Amino acid sequence: MTLQELYSSMGENYEQALRILRVEKLVDKHIRKLIPNGLIDSLLAAGEAMDPEKLFDTAHAVKGNCGNLGLTRLAAAASEITEEFRPGSVRKKTDAEVAACLAEIAALYQKTTEAIRKYEAETP
Repeated sequence: MTLQELYSSMGENYEQALRILRVEKLVDKHIRKLIPNGLIDSLLAAGEAMDPEKLFDTAHAVKGNCGNLGLTRLAAAASEITEEFRPGSVRKKTDAEVAACLAEIAALYQKTTEAIRKYEAETP
């Protein structure tokens, strides 16, 4: 499996990742770090605790990390949480709606990690 095929299987934006990271080798390096970096696990844990500060900080980190990697759907979902918990802004979502957003992130992340693991197995 090529890196482009990985992105295609995830329905994500390889061109964006390459535009930002500039070199395919860097895209490969950083996409392989997504699972062990634990950012999304931290975001989901912050959501379980419904900790506004941690939700903002981790969602903001996920948004940037995923945006740089061309993982546009994860970045957009994290952006929604970021804006919901941005300091100084008024919350618009209920806790249940936030939990639904986090469930969407978890589902997207599951699909993403499955594809990355397959890529890693086929492309050591």
